[in-house]
Amino acid sequence: MYGKIHLIFIFINKKVTDKKLSYLCRPNKKGKMILCLETATPVCSVALNDGNRCLALRECVGQNAHSEKITIFIKEVLDEVGIGYGQLDAVAVSQGPGSYTGLRIGVSTAKGVCYAADRKLMAVDTLQAMAYGMHQQLADRLQPDDLLIPMIDARRMEVYASIFDANLNKIQDTAALVIDENTFSDLVVEGRRLWLFGDGAPKLKAVFANRPEIHIMEGFNPSAAFMASLADQQLQSGSFVDVAYFEPFYLKDFIAGKPHVKGL
Repeated sequence: MYGKIHLIFIFINKKVTDKKLSYLCRPNKKGKMILCLETATPVCSVALNDGNRCLALRECVGQNAHSEKITIFIKEVLDEVGIGYGQLDAVAVSQGPGSYTGLRIGVSTAKGVCYAADRKLMAVDTLQAMAYGMHQQLADRLQPDDLLIPMIDARRMEVYASIFDANLNKIQDTAALVIDENTFSDLVVEGRRLWLFGDGAPKLKAVFANRPEIHIMEGFNPSAAFMASLADQQLQSGSFVDVAYFEPFYLKDFIAGKPHVKGL
């Protein structure tokens, strides 16, 4: 439907000049090695995860970050932990929703690694991984009746969002929502707080200025590190996708803008 995804096999050895983020969690014992790629938003994030542990992480935010950095970051996390492509157990990619271009770059890169290394591919729900990440960050602040609402900016007052309870059960499927001051009113219960986060949340501060139950968390970005638990669950259950035919979850059809090149 969206055309053939071209596979990426070339891994660049350019020197990385931007600041790198690296998190090591007991890397001395290697278990199930899962390479996780997150490219659904302007964040380009690559992690090497072992179960619930993030062994190495590289990420950056910026224009063209996905196309320029993703293969560099893959090589760096593998080198940091000291393994090669053949020692990976699987590859997991953030499936969307999100940026059309970003998702295609992430999925095509993941497919390239799987083909080259003969490894299985797993697809992780982008918003669900974000919920797992916020759940970790809120920790003891989260109350039993609270709801987590990850959201990705879809321009203007629209967001891609889904809703999870405090135990990370999905209670509302992913949807494109046009937000106004009455959105989420049906979720109001005495004492319940709604936590909104992701790059679609900050623009809603003025809209929900008179809604004290709504807490907007700024500065939260998706990360491949947040995919660890979900990817491990899929590996254990054998929940793989077809490397040849898997397509990202765009939620909406891509609409190309009018070309500005003369004659097109």
